[in-house]
Amino acid sequence: MDQLPVIAQMLDCSKRNEQLTAFLKSPSSYPHAPKAVRAIETHISWVFIVSPFVFKVKKPVNLGFLDFSTLAKRQHFCRRELALNRRLCPEVYLEVIPIYENARGFSFKAEGEIAEYALKMRELEDGWFLRELLEKKSAGEPEINRVISRLHRFYESETPTPEIEAWGSPEKLKISTAENFEQVKELVGETISAIAFETIRHFTNKFYVAKKSLFQERIEKHRIRDCNGDLHLDHIHLTPEATTIFDCIEFGDRFRFIDIANDLAFLAMDFDFEGRRELGKLLLRNAATELRDLGMLKLVDFYKCYRAFVRGKVESLQAHTERAKRYFHLAIRYATAGSESLILVVMGRIGTGKTMVARALASELDWPAFSSDEIRKTLAGLPLRERTAPQLREQTYSESLTKQTYAELVREGLTAAAAHGGAVLDATFSSRARRDFLRTQCAEANIRLQIVELVADDTQIATRLKLREKSAEEISDARLEDFEKLSAAYERPSEVAADLIQISTAGKCADAVKNALLHLADHQAESGTTWDGMVVSS
Repeated sequence: MDQLPVIAQMLDCSKRNEQLTAFLKSPSSYPHAPKAVRAIETHISWVFIVSPFVFKVKKPVNLGFLDFSTLAKRQHFCRRELALNRRLCPEVYLEVIPIYENARGFSFKAEGEIAEYALKMRELEDGWFLRELLEKKSAGEPEINRVISRLHRFYESETPTPEIEAWGSPEKLKISTAENFEQVKELVGETISAIAFETIRHFTNKFYVAKKSLFQERIEKHRIRDCNGDLHLDHIHLTPEATTIFDCIEFGDRFRFIDIANDLAFLAMDFDFEGRRELGKLLLRNAATELRDLGMLKLVDFYKCYRAFVRGKVESLQAHTERAKRYFHLAIRYATAGSESLILVVMGRIGTGKTMVARALASELDWPAFSSDEIRKTLAGLPLRERTAPQLREQTYSESLTKQTYAELVREGLTAAAAHGGAVLDATFSSRARRDFLRTQCAEANIRLQIVELVADDTQIATRLKLREKSAEEISDARLEDFEKLSAAYERPSEVAADLIQISTAGKCADAVKNALLHLADHQAESGTTWDGMVVSS
């Protein structure tokens, strides 16, 4: 019975929201009598485009990280949004207008009581938003430099105070990241996997510890400012005459009191998400040069991970499932591989579980995976899931075809890594010669290489090889009778010991995958950041 008043209140609120949005969707409601109304809904606002103006109304919601639940709070944040955005685009943000309610309904006329507030803005012309320019292939270095120049002047105009700069410390930053992890926890299994969630959280916490002095250095160099906080493609408008950056965060100062690197990382991440990694790198490189702040490059992958994770959360709240998954995939790639292209090799003796682990890693990272077994049979013109006939094995596993197989494996991997940011290669790489070839090819392509060697004891391997006899999905031809010969020919990768990640597959595949990703995250958090072939170390 105690729930009935709460339910009734929720129904009343829902009905009122429907009536309010119906009023705002009607052209006759507006004093300037627009020809049409175009409505856009986000998780926190209703936006009504009524040329030549835009009216924005905040939803009566409390999401933890923002609270618009009362009329007084919505009025306050409308005024904050107006004042804060006038810093970058005073010509767009016009005024806060009350919406009245009386017996006849809602009205902009001062009749009845104030029921809501709307932020009135000047409409920006279609076709010139940065996302639209990107889609038309009209966004390049000149446009990026215009954005950087405008932001440079903005950052210089904002004087950092001790209160603002305090938010650059790990202790303050953890308030936002811990809040995100708590809110995303309930999404595990829906838009983010448990392994990805744990890996990103591990990377974040590890980075705070490993780079504590770097965060302090950023504070001492006054790189923490009152920034935009929501700098992405849809919030930048570039006409031949004007550079307009709008819609900064107003609902929480801590989301704006951030490192300049954090602000710029959002836009760079947005370019990455749209498959334009070269523009994201261009933005950060040119910004670091113009702002005389090469130090920002040490932090951008950390902040891009944070930004992608937040976007995954927001898209999940809006029920944009596939977009949310893509953002979370991007976040785990930043946490484990950074922004540079990577070839991730899963190698080891036969029967160590390479194919299962490689496929699972590729799935977590949303990268293509390539198998030497599959490539070999394809080159030989053999059925993938039939064991090669004895009379064909000598030719199929000849040195000539093996060399061709590894050449094709590496070629396909490098092509995919250049296009997608990374690729996973599944092969024994049992000889140093094959590994030397791989390392040379990666170096020539300027693509980073990381090797994961899977290990298991002989008893476990023997059990797995016996199970292959019953599997209809097995591509590899190797069986128990081949184990002794192939193991004897296996050369341990001692030449890459310093950069080798060794993972046991004694347990479940998921455990091996998680351990591999956690090792990658450790390396990413502790090492210097590779930036276009240059190591920017702390």
